[in-house]
Amino acid sequence: MHYCYFDSPLGKLLLNGNQLLEGLHFPTGKTRIEPEKEWVYNEDLFLEAIDQLGAYFNGELTTFDLKLNARGTHFQKKVWQQLLKIPFGETISYGELAKRIGNPKASRAVGMANGKNPISIIVPCHRVIGKDGSLTGFGGGIEVKKNLIEMEKRIIKNNKK
Repeated sequence: MHYCYFDSPLGKLLLNGNQLLEGLHFPTGKTRIEPEKEWVYNEDLFLEAIDQLGAYFNGELTTFDLKLNARGTHFQKKVWQQLLKIPFGETISYGELAKRIGNPKASRAVGMANGKNPISIIVPCHRVIGKDGSLTGFGGGIEVKKNLIEMEKRIIKNNKK
């Protein structure tokens, strides 16, 4: 496994993978991880992801174009594929996400799959909120989720000027 860090406005993000990007992890929150001893530091493998993350945080990129290798169950992958379809700066509820995968009664399971998303930001799990508009669970912490949503809305507003 290879890894590197990306200095973001949210802190140092950990990127990891072998041939493709398999993980993007926040420096805070319940899903925070550290590189394992046998992992090899290698920025070269992640240059395109680093460039695109830089453009995203600078407000120059609204859709990532990266080959990913998200590891998960069939159900999780189905949820993550739908996350990729949520437009930049928009949010949907867990219930709406469940409907979009064809299982409207699975909002709790969708929430669990959303929480297992290993490639945050690029697979935009932060764009899923509670049906009442509340910011619920997020691996990087609610404050990080709030900051990402607000940043995207601010970029859209500034681009309309």
